[in-house]
Amino acid sequence: MNAMIQTLARELGQSETHVENVITLIDEGNTIPFIARYRKELHGSMDDQLLRALADRLQYLRNLETRKNEVKTAIETQGKLTDSLAAAVEAAVTLSEVEDLYRPYKQKRRTRATIAREKGLAPLADMLFSQDEPCPQPAEAALAFVDPEKNVETVEEALQGANDIIAEMISDDAALRKILRSLYLRRAMLISKAAEKEPEDSVYRLYYDFKCPLNRIQGYQTLAINRGERENMLKVSIELHAEEAHIAVRRACVPGRASMDFVRAAADDAYDRLIQPSMEREMRSYLTEQADEGAIHMFALNLKPLLMQPPVRGKVTMGLDPGYRMGCKVAVVDGTGKVLDTAVVYPTHGARQKEECISRLSAMIKTHHVAHIAIGNGTASRETEQMTIELIRRLGSSVSYMIVNEAGASVYSASKLAAEEFPDYDVNLRSAVSIARRLQDPLAELVKIDPKAIGVGQYQHDMPQARLGEALGGVVEDCVNAVGVDANTASPSLLQRVSGLNATTAKNIVKYREENGIFTARKQLLKVPKLGPKAFEQCAGFLRVPESESVLDNTGVHPESYKAAEKLLHECGYSLQDVRTGQLSELKSRAEQTGLPVLSEVCGVGVPTLQDILKELLKPGRDPRDELPPPILRTDVMEAKDLKPGMELQGTVRNVIDFGAFVDVGVHQDGLVHISKLKKRVRHPSELLSVGDVITVWVTEVDEKKKRIGLTMRKPDGM
Repeated sequence: MNAMIQTLARELGQSETHVENVITLIDEGNTIPFIARYRKELHGSMDDQLLRALADRLQYLRNLETRKNEVKTAIETQGKLTDSLAAAVEAAVTLSEVEDLYRPYKQKRRTRATIAREKGLAPLADMLFSQDEPCPQPAEAALAFVDPEKNVETVEEALQGANDIIAEMISDDAALRKILRSLYLRRAMLISKAAEKEPEDSVYRLYYDFKCPLNRIQGYQTLAINRGERENMLKVSIELHAEEAHIAVRRACVPGRASMDFVRAAADDAYDRLIQPSMEREMRSYLTEQADEGAIHMFALNLKPLLMQPPVRGKVTMGLDPGYRMGCKVAVVDGTGKVLDTAVVYPTHGARQKEECISRLSAMIKTHHVAHIAIGNGTASRETEQMTIELIRRLGSSVSYMIVNEAGASVYSASKLAAEEFPDYDVNLRSAVSIARRLQDPLAELVKIDPKAIGVGQYQHDMPQARLGEALGGVVEDCVNAVGVDANTASPSLLQRVSGLNATTAKNIVKYREENGIFTARKQLLKVPKLGPKAFEQCAGFLRVPESESVLDNTGVHPESYKAAEKLLHECGYSLQDVRTGQLSELKSRAEQTGLPVLSEVCGVGVPTLQDILKELLKPGRDPRDELPPPILRTDVMEAKDLKPGMELQGTVRNVIDFGAFVDVGVHQDGLVHISKLKKRVRHPSELLSVGDVITVWVTEVDEKKKRIGLTMRKPDGM
């Protein structure tokens, strides 16, 4: 364990004490959000992302340790575990190094070397491969092993068998494989060609004649090539100059003896027949793993700001789920998300139907006092947006609209969860409700959907789904707990993402409040079936109870720190009643005047916890999303043909990828800001942009035929 702690501390740049404390907290069953928020003194205020990285790396190191023990046991069972081999296994720092060391002792399928050993040719191979003197000429040595009874009819057959054994020995050499792995990563090229002689134009055209060093290829290129290969559009290979590889192999194993030429030939055979195919598979796997991890990281980076988009609260909202054949589904929800009205209209079926649509929607807007319209960005979105603009102009009211990402809405509407939530509504109408609610509170609605279906990454369907689900689930959990959840209004989908809760306890909370009325204190949660003291400890600080007599129950202050909060208020001349009325204008200055270290001692908590308590007391029930720029609500629309090079626009970042960012500028088609067109030079666009950012861009080019819009964040000369 000490070695693991030292490794983690070195890799993450943290103190060994803090790392050890985190490991202890994780092993005690504490969740990452709880550790991040309420145990800052123990880990030096690491954020949730760093804590998750530590947890992931800890799991890898523990798996590595387990595998080392398994390998040593397996080799020892064969009676072949030496002190030096055991030390080499212990010193291995990756799973691949451990597997390389185990390779010679691993049970193999029947190979040419296996057959040669069965013929009794292993001593010949050892003699020819050995550095010992004297070593006879290979043909002379082989004469003694010619034995028709063992199916060794000639000297040539004996030498071939010895060659096969030596080739496999060389192929299984862990040190050599490490050398070759490094050589491949430095010198090999990934090459892709079109699968057909005269390929059709496709999204893979950039890779029809593509060559790139392994150490320079980008993750998105690897993923695109992999997909093209799966779809039989590309043929892919990894190439390293054969002579360069042969020299590396020979240098590692060819002795300067009489058998030198023979062993050299066996070494070349080992590389060509055994090592090269294996190394190519390994390099492809390595590139894919690296690309997958990069894409998963990118997906997580995009998902967080999408979930944390500022809500448009308290307004009656109309959701429009566009469509052609099945029409446009309509749902009106009140400020709390309760469905008030639904309809299906057909704005794309002709002029008469469009007029009927405008008339019907106008009546619904007036009846329910609709303030905002949310339009899904799927099929027929463009026509629906144009109809909405005409509708708003005719109403002459203050109604505004916003295009909402509808990814996953159809998945949700057909789910068991949606059926339980809206048993009386058609599947299509459920998606319209979801779209309306996404504008009101993106987080509360999007948690109902599998994060993989939200679609803010690249090649997410090609990722290892378990790893992707784990990473994205962590992002959702962090977002939900950062915002906090109202225990009296939250859905089971939202509650189960709270630290310490699961699907069962979330449903039990809802059932309890339905049977017993709303919660009036946090401590009532302990009465919920299957929600014990440990679960309460983990979830209490993230659940809000606005109806409680104690104002602290509607803050992020954990119940374990209530006495500290009251002591802080008393020391600064305030009371809990002042928190409720918001009469704390001088709390921060008084605390700083006394000194946070001093107050920390008096209150019995660490300085980081004291600072968090101060923030919560100043803004009870605060939502961190309110501090972000509000979403762009529009009342008019442009088309791509209206765009001209040099035009300045306001846009919303919809997706950040390796080579740039896609930005919604209100013309149905997102524009691309290439990484070279960002405000400043960065290694990755995520260093500068996040999903949901509102930015100023200028048009560089418009290709209506290919539906491409080029944008830049750099103001053109002369403007």
